[in-house]
Amino acid sequence: MALLEVDNISVRFGGIVALDGLSFTIEAGSICALIGPNGAGKTTLFNVVSRVYEPSAGHLRFSGLDLLELPPHQIPRAGVTRTFQNLALFPGLSVVENVMVGAHSHSKGGFAASPFRFPPVPSQEKELRAEAMAYLGQMHLAHLANRPCAGLPYGTMKRIELARAMASHPKLLMLDEPASGLTHSEVDELAGLIGALKDTHELSILLVEHHMAMVMSISEKVVVMDFGRKIAEGTPAEVQSNPAVIEAYLGTPLT
Repeated sequence: MALLEVDNISVRFGGIVALDGLSFTIEAGSICALIGPNGAGKTTLFNVVSRVYEPSAGHLRFSGLDLLELPPHQIPRAGVTRTFQNLALFPGLSVVENVMVGAHSHSKGGFAASPFRFPPVPSQEKELRAEAMAYLGQMHLAHLANRPCAGLPYGTMKRIELARAMASHPKLLMLDEPASGLTHSEVDELAGLIGALKDTHELSILLVEHHMAMVMSISEKVVVMDFGRKIAEGTPAEVQSNPAVIEAYLGTPLT
């Protein structure tokens, strides 16, 4: 059963076509990778799903909802959470506080009550901290909970960002180049972690990544884009042998 349906989505910025009739689905409980050369439109699609960009045409359905009818701040509450290519942590906050920020979409205190610690803020803060610690434990980072994020290794901060995304209780987790800047051993560890999170929390994952070994090892479906269009879709084995995919990556036609 499809959890996310991307149906004929197009995005234009003036005379530039960033997405051109893109369509694909993500099944519940699966990992779908979105790959393609730089500028293919992958992050643009992420920005459409998270409601940063308004598409010029098309439909976007998630778990029975029309996502294009929701304002951006309601997207995490609907069950869709994303990470970013560039880290977006708060360096002055502790590790556990950064993770707790991810729970804002399902917290009850609200912005009015939280600064003054009106009920139920104190009791809920305790619950959110315990939940954040549990996610940090899954990332093997519990021992760093009270450290400020500033100065921590890049690979560690990537895992903190992943823990923060999990704190929003996503049904669909969108990961935008999570392996960027990691060492080979860290990439292998991240691949195992993503698979474990999917199984433990019954997640669906949309993955944008240039590390092809990781993509092909953990994805059930791969969608390949070039110049805003889908040029191939299938299992990792199918797309790796597709002539259009090879041409897009090598830049020359096969002979």
